Amino acid sequence: MVENIHSDIKEIKEYAKDNNIPIMLDDGINFLTTFIIKHQITNVLEVGTAIGYSAIMMALASPNVKITSIERDRERYLEAVKNIKKFHLEDRITLIYNDATEVKFSDQFDLIFIDAAKGKNMAFFKKFSKNLTEDGFIVTDNIKFHGYVDKDEKEIKTRNLRGLVRKIKEYIGFLKDNNEYKTVFYDVGDGISVSQRKD
Repeated sequence: MVENIHSDIKEIKEYAKDNNIPIMLDDGINFLTTFIIKHQITNVLEVGTAIGYSAIMMALASPNVKITSIERDRERYLEAVKNIKKFHLEDRITLIYNDATEVKFSDQFDLIFIDAAKGKNMAFFKKFSKNLTEDGFIVTDNIKFHGYVDKDEKEIKTRNLRGLVRKIKEYIGFLKDNNEYKTVFYDVGDGISVSQRKD
């Protein structure tokens, strides 16, 4: 059983690599799953499913976790559906095929994980923080964005990439200056931020 899980996870990672689909780096996913166990997280909202890798890893971390995950890319969504079935996690992972900017929830989540269109991090944070439990966490991946965030803007070749990096820097500034939330930045994976409401 455990061997099967390992080979199925390996398969997902290989598919992601072969198809240029960004998934969390190993130390990033280890950080996230350890965080879930440590803080006894039970209800996660994930913005950006991709092919379901991080949702599956979160679900495997603890039998008490339920995840709602949003994906707007049809091909990736269908691949995620297939992967979640393979792990028999349909009862604990709910997939929503839609653009996260269009989705509304009345539910409350004790962890909101933002790992979608990097230019929309701030919009997602503002929108979904309304669905965060009082002592919940908002975790954002790709804060370093493959090292580009630390580079001089002149070193970044394309205009699109420069624009994206600028938006991530704006988001980092927004987190640092936020009066409502305290954010800690971790140099793991591709850079992770963890935000929690101030007392």
